[in-house]
Amino acid sequence: MAGFRKAISDSTPFLLKGGTVGWHGLFSEAELNLLERYCDGLALEPAQVLGDGYNSIRTTRVAWVERESEVAESLYLKMEEIVLRLNAEHFRSDLSCLTTLQYALYSDSESGYFDWHIDYGRDSRDPAQEPRKLTISLQLSNETSYDGCDLEVRAAHLIDVAPRQRGALVAFRAYALHRVTPITRGIRKSLVAWAAGPEYR
Repeated sequence: MAGFRKAISDSTPFLLKGGTVGWHGLFSEAELNLLERYCDGLALEPAQVLGDGYNSIRTTRVAWVERESEVAESLYLKMEEIVLRLNAEHFRSDLSCLTTLQYALYSDSESGYFDWHIDYGRDSRDPAQEPRKLTISLQLSNETSYDGCDLEVRAAHLIDVAPRQRGALVAFRAYALHRVTPITRGIRKSLVAWAAGPEYR
């Protein structure tokens, strides 16, 4: 079975200055190639996010990675393992599950970007789902294949810029302000996961 078998114990997460957690070496090059091919085969749609209810704050194409194939099931199992370790070592949040993974593609032909926002809250596609509490982003593109399109996270005074190396993962609390700056050349691909759990009290 094709899957994602590289052990997460082979590497260690680290803190960026603003409090975002980074992690390298979670996926082999072959696994990243498999994941990118799989996601490229999914049906893309324009992201449906509105800022003040009238003006779009995002130009991105996305696809939802449903848990319906051997490849997707293996991916979900690995992402769950990653989230469990991140939560045990850094966040210690009350979590219940991963929500549906999202593949995101930013293209210079569409001037792709995603303005400042937070992820905390319930998904409008599934309002019965518990709120998203952690955001995890995995870089699928090579850093030389595009310009601009930095993922920036402002969880504190300092703004963290996510590593651009292929396979780099970052995680942060879903109520942290973050954005993806406009892309000026090429295409950037990423996989985004959210861990959900009970409302904060």
